[in-house]
Amino acid sequence: MTWDKDTIFKALGDSTRRLILDELSDRNALTLYELTARLVMKHNLSISRQAITKHLNLLEDAGLVISERKGKYRVLMFNKEPLKDLLKGWVD
Repeated sequence: MTWDKDTIFKALGDSTRRLILDELSDRNALTLYELTARLVMKHNLSISRQAITKHLNLLEDAGLVISERKGKYRVLMFNKEPLKDLLKGWVD
């Protein structure tokens, strides 16, 4: 699958979204609540779950985050494939 490079770069252009990807890459999967708690406590961000959801929507549009419903929770996972595809021509 190919992803839109401009969408990926736009998603990576924000420091909060990069922190979200850092947290998701550290853990295999997080719920929105767990992610919010980690961002607030670990990075001292004053951000609401609604704001994080907006960031997550952009990351999902870029293919960098995959979410699954597990019961009443939304589980978030980091998808590295768009980054591999993005850098393929530059680092090979």
